[in-house]
This record gives sequence, C-alpha cells and structure tokens, in this order.
Amino acid sequence: MTATATRVLVLNSGSSSLKYQLLDMHDGARLAAGLVERIGEETSRLAHTPLATGGDTRETEGPIADHTTALKAVAAELAADGLGLDSPQLAAIGHRVVHGGLQFTEPTVIDDAVLTEIERLVPVAPLHNPANITGIRTARALRPDLPQVAVFDTAFHTTMPEYAARYAIDVATADAHRIRRYGFHGTSHAYVSRRTAALLGKDPSEVNVIVLHLGNGASASAVAGGRCVDTSMGLTPLEGLVMGTRSGDIDPAVTFHLKRVAGMSEDEVDELLNKKSGLIGLCGDNDMREIRRRIDAGGEDGARAQLAFDIYIHRLKKYLGAYTAVLGRVDAVAFTAGVGENAAPVRAAALAGLEQLGMAVDEDRNAVRSDEPRLISPEGSRVAVAVVPTDEELEIAQQTYALVSA
Repeated sequence: MTATATRVLVLNSGSSSLKYQLLDMHDGARLAAGLVERIGEETSRLAHTPLATGGDTRETEGPIADHTTALKAVAAELAADGLGLDSPQLAAIGHRVVHGGLQFTEPTVIDDAVLTEIERLVPVAPLHNPANITGIRTARALRPDLPQVAVFDTAFHTTMPEYAARYAIDVATADAHRIRRYGFHGTSHAYVSRRTAALLGKDPSEVNVIVLHLGNGASASAVAGGRCVDTSMGLTPLEGLVMGTRSGDIDPAVTFHLKRVAGMSEDEVDELLNKKSGLIGLCGDNDMREIRRRIDAGGEDGARAQLAFDIYIHRLKKYLGAYTAVLGRVDAVAFTAGVGENAAPVRAAALAGLEQLGMAVDEDRNAVRSDEPRLISPEGSRVAVAVVPTDEELEIAQQTYALVSA
C-alpha cells in the first residue's frame, strides 16, 4: 500500500443487492455511495451518489445478471467521477460478513484459507454468508492485488462470557453443531457504544451502555467497559426483540406444535418466524411510521396497531431491565438505527415507568430531530439516554484501514 492510499471501498453484499460506500480515511470523508438492487432480475436498479462533488444521484435501470456485473457497473460509476477501482489511492476493500463464528474475533485480511472458513459457516448463516462470499469473490477477481478485509457482524459479541453465550442444552450436541449465541449487528453496537462514551466525555472503558439497535431487524446489547457481555440475538438473527418481520423470543415448542398440529414444513415455519411475524405479523405493517399513524387514527384498525406497538415496547422494557441487572451499573442507554434514531414515541414508551432505574427522557429533547449524536434525558439524570446515529460503513472502513495500514 502506498503512502497516498487512504481510500477504502466498503461492500455489503446481499442475496440480490450490493450496497457500497467509498471513504477517504485521511479525513473520514465520504466520496461516493450507492445501491444495486434486484440483481438477477430484468428490472435491476443502480443508484449512485457522487458525494465528493455534491452531484445528484444517478439512477439506471436494466438487467444486471449477477454480482460480478453489478460490481463492474459500480466501478464504471466510480470511474466516471474519477474514483475508479484502479486508483492508486484505493488502499483496500472492506466487506461486511454477517457470521464469523468463534474463529473470527477481529477484522481479517481475506485469503483462500479465510474464505474457506467463511464458507464453512454457511450452515449457521444460510441467509447471509453466501451473499457475502459472492461479493468477496467478485471483488477479489476484479482487484486480486488489493487487500480485501472481512469485518464480521459477530466479532464484537465474541467477548460474551460462556454463561451468556451458551444455551442450556446438551454440551456435546451443541459443540458438535456449533450451537451457541453469536449475536449480530456487531459493527453497529461497537460504533454506537464508543460514540456514546465520547458523547459523555469518557473513555469507553469507563462506561456501561445498553445499546438498542432498532431497525427492521432489532437487537440489544449490554456493553461493559467497551466489551459486549450480552446481546439479544443468538445462533441466528431471529432471537431477541420483536422486529419488523421476525418474532424474536418465542417458546421453541411453538415450532414443534406447528409441525405436528398445523402440518407445516420446516421451511414454512422458518418463513413464518422470519418473514411473517414481528410487527407485520401482528398488525400487517412493519413500518413504525405507519403503525403510529394508524394508532393516531383510532378505531379497530388503530387498536390492532396499538397492540402490536405495546408488544414491541414490552419486549424492549424486558431487555432494558434484564441488561440493567447484567451490568449492575448502567451509565447510558443509546438508541440507534432507523426506528431508534427517528421514532420519538418508541423511545418515550420504552423508558416510561423506568424512572426507578434512573432512565427517563426529556419530552422536548426527545422531540428534536437531528443527524448528530445527542442526549435526550433530563438534566442531571443518573442514566444518560442518547440518540446516536449508527454508521456501520464508517466502522467497517476504519477497521479495514487500521488493519491494512498497521
């Protein structure tokens, strides 16, 4: 890597999508960002925003057969802005990889052996790792000379003690099939917990934080002195909080019951719990803005939306209480991601009645909308309540650059 190579391209490959950002780690500036969606369909779409020049988003539609074609299209868009993948200023490509198991606890330069290990984890991440692998292979083929770094969603949670990470099932069976709690959204929890400490003017090692990452997927973590000691997602991203389309915590016997009584197949149960449950299963909507609109409108439809909202909030309160007990001392609660950053009613309802735990929101502060990290708790509160916009792409870029420039 040359001394002038300070740019990192961050790739987040989904099964039919490719999200990307190009950042300059000299000053953290975003140079470009975009999304390719509906890869493999006739109506694929690429939206590219040249952030360095402040230009308008360019959109193109048409068939994009596969991820290789998608990345080549992205490279062409970047080249049109003078930011091509062949630039000597490009230091590395950072890849979001959802599942790293216990093998990968830190960002890792990808070689053939590392890629083989990521492939071995596909059985515990069948919805995510295959797409991540496709993105890695595509990028390595286009720039085989460039360092490619995997940053794992699970890595931040590998500091969980065994008593938090293990399920209470037969140990030999669990070990044979790698069944344990891994946790996800780790890059977001790492970033937000550090930013929360900075907001309080403290080092992360001095602060205990409960992070609530509330998007369509949602997870909570208990972070003690910068280290994750518990998190709500488990073997898969299905466990934990009520989410947009996922059930979160559920009696495991429900799956047996559905197979025996309803005659549902394993795939049908999987689809029910992952895609037809959570908020959308409860009220038909997984957009919190629409749910709040329905509540405000009242009537029978509003009552159904209210019940979904109440179930969502009840689960949040349970985790806030549980993680308060786990941490012993809570210095801050941080809300992040789409719902956490933008839904003031969710924040207010989640902390309502928790004043004995030192948790409360100031109504006026909570109502303020901003893209900046901010405190929304009353002055002098025992527990600081913060809204901290997450930045997983920046976190991936920082970890990638730190590794390749060491």
